[in-house]
Amino acid sequence: MTSVAAESWFSAPALTRVFDLLNADGGEVRVVGGAVRNSLMGLDVADIDMATTLLPEVVVARAKSAGIKAVPTGIEHGTVTLVIDGAPFEITTLRRDVATNGRHAEVAFGTDWTVDAQRRDLTINALYANAKGEVIDLVGGLADIEKRNIRFIGNASERVAEDYLRVLRFFRFFAHYGSGRPDADGLRACAQARSKLSTLSAERVWSELKKLLSARDPGRALLWMRTSGVLSEILPESEKWGIDAIPGLIAAEQAFGWQPDPLLRLASIIPPDGDRLDAMAKRLRLSKAEAVYFTAWTKAPRLSAEIADTAFDRLLYRNGDKGIATSLRLSLASVRQKAENDPALLPETARLQRLLTRAEKWQKPVFPLSGADVLATGIAAGPRVGEILGQLEDKWIDGNFNADRATLVARLQSMV
Repeated sequence: MTSVAAESWFSAPALTRVFDLLNADGGEVRVVGGAVRNSLMGLDVADIDMATTLLPEVVVARAKSAGIKAVPTGIEHGTVTLVIDGAPFEITTLRRDVATNGRHAEVAFGTDWTVDAQRRDLTINALYANAKGEVIDLVGGLADIEKRNIRFIGNASERVAEDYLRVLRFFRFFAHYGSGRPDADGLRACAQARSKLSTLSAERVWSELKKLLSARDPGRALLWMRTSGVLSEILPESEKWGIDAIPGLIAAEQAFGWQPDPLLRLASIIPPDGDRLDAMAKRLRLSKAEAVYFTAWTKAPRLSAEIADTAFDRLLYRNGDKGIATSLRLSLASVRQKAENDPALLPETARLQRLLTRAEKWQKPVFPLSGADVLATGIAAGPRVGEILGQLEDKWIDGNFNADRATLVARLQSMV
């Protein structure tokens, strides 16, 4: 029998304590989902989720009696988080669906492991491991893990109709764990349900898209999302722009050791149009920092790889380094990809790489003067102070930041 008993996370004393606590007196608890899946795929395990036949109030009572902290993180849905030695274990009572409406499910608690497995979304996410580490497969998940096949449990259209977010989860899990072509039934069900994605909250859509774009190589998933019409549904900005830049960007990440960045990858498949991206940020409800990322990118000047260092530094000062660095990474990835068939572009690749390194190491110089220096000359407070200060700063920038405070004070005196 397939087992995860040899995995280091499985032998942790805290997990053993959970098994001992909830397997007693007629109860049963099993590890479920990601920890089992990742172990079988040779991947790191982060969180450990568990399923139990015990009702949530019983889980809480047993934890209390054992001196274990129990947090009712979703007790109305049957979920309690036990914290042992600082490690969280999410414990959820077995459930069966009573009613679904494409967004929310009404569930009832149960004790049937097969029913619980069949209500989950994908076969690779419905594998259990008991206290011995034995993997229990009730839906054919082991065969799909072997083939790296992402497949809905049972009827794909029915699973999708239960929660339309599963359309995006299908592609997200394909990006992280799939191989070859997506499951035909799953792909068809997702394509047919794409119009229903508008019923989902923006936060859920963006969360799934960001996780997908964080995969080591999301290229194939994005290709099938575009083919099925799902990508245009959630990201209309990409419709005419396309996803052709993704392979070159992934190759550049691997060549230069860049960490996968979902925002950079998103930037590569949408046009640098400030108005459209502002609208996108509002529609997807991006965080303030994420919205600023795209604003900085769209406002960054498009520069030549031939630019001199001094001129480049002036651009960095006036425009900031973040947006320029994003633009340089995309340009570098693009030129590097073209250089594979045109060696004449290799020098440009080297120049772009040098500029990117300079931007990444750049520290903004501090202008030596302030408004107080202007006021000290007798100029009355008001717009004139900012105008004088701006003129002096412009000259300081144009002089490549070389003028010191004494020189600038002398200039200020001559101006007033």
